[in-house]
Amino acid sequence: MSLNTDPDLQALQGIWEQTALEDSGVLNPVDAHSAPGAITTIADDRFEVTTVSGEVLLAGRFFLDSTTTPKGITWIDSMGDDAGKHLPASYRLEGDEFVFIAADEHMPRPSEFRTGPGQTMRTFIRRA
Repeated sequence: MSLNTDPDLQALQGIWEQTALEDSGVLNPVDAHSAPGAITTIADDRFEVTTVSGEVLLAGRFFLDSTTTPKGITWIDSMGDDAGKHLPASYRLEGDEFVFIAADEHMPRPSEFRTGPGQTMRTFIRRA
């Protein structure tokens, strides 16, 4: 699907606030990529995570595959420990809630929305 025709890509555009995190089975651990109140902005196929004060925590791009079950997304960070890696993930987008579960590079794309070793799940709500 092209960038302009995927309805999920269009629905993801905008500003999101993370509301929950699960990493390798642990709920809401300390996390370098999501300070309290951190905002994720999605523009086209790029994302940027910033603190309330505007410090960039993470940035990169992604590819969607909304034809799979569950729907697939691949994150490619442009900075940090995972810079340049292709992180396989699955996502759910329902109205103003966006959830994704990502695995470490070279792991299979997660098929369930609960984490095991090497997997991270983040939940977001749309900010007006």
